[in-house]
Amino acid sequence: MTDGAIVIGASSGIGEALTRTLAAEGYEVGLASRRVERLKSIGADLPTKAYVAYMDLTEAERAREAFVELADAMGSVDLVVISSGVGHLNRDLEWEPECETIDVNVRGFTAIATAALEHFEASGTDGHLVGISSVAAVFGNGGAPAYNASKAFVSTYLEGLRHRQAGREANVTITTVEPGFVDTEMAMGSFWMCSPETAARQILRAVERDRRHVYVTRRWRLVAWLLKAAPEPALRRLFARV
Repeated sequence: MTDGAIVIGASSGIGEALTRTLAAEGYEVGLASRRVERLKSIGADLPTKAYVAYMDLTEAERAREAFVELADAMGSVDLVVISSGVGHLNRDLEWEPECETIDVNVRGFTAIATAALEHFEASGTDGHLVGISSVAAVFGNGGAPAYNASKAFVSTYLEGLRHRQAGREANVTITTVEPGFVDTEMAMGSFWMCSPETAARQILRAVERDRRHVYVTRRWRLVAWLLKAAPEPALRRLFARV
């Protein structure tokens, strides 16, 4: 049976690149995002069968329903990647961007993560859940407080899911991906920036090796370690005008 993967946020950036990479490796792919016409265009270019679904993570309950419908239509789903996310520079703490960030990156992410685990456990097959977090998860950012906090939630939530799965019969691998700067619309810097295609190849390698946690690119591990070790006053000075 052909492997099947669902990519949430497949219309651009890492999600699109990973969709194309998975299809090149033989996966049938379910593409989900708000930009349906873009998804149809991407799906038409893939060498394997593609399924397209509208999904708006700000509507968590409807997003869960859309995930179930997409998984049922595909029949076999072995891999779910949650790549959707938003981020805003918001030093003035305007409510709308803070709210959207939490709705998508926290509520929406959790809605799909739990739906994916329910699917794997109900089907009784091995599964793999991948969540795209960020190196931003390891520090607070005065310029984008909700974004960094939401990514900290994603990383910690996935860690909790790994602990949960350790005591259950279902064989589900859970991978946390923490990229640094990737050349996408959401990039908030250019230091050590990589292309979405490079990120996708490294994520696929992590999936193939059943990794629990991976930095993209790998050298961002050093940056994350330094940020974790730095005292808060030093971080405040470093990110004072970010």
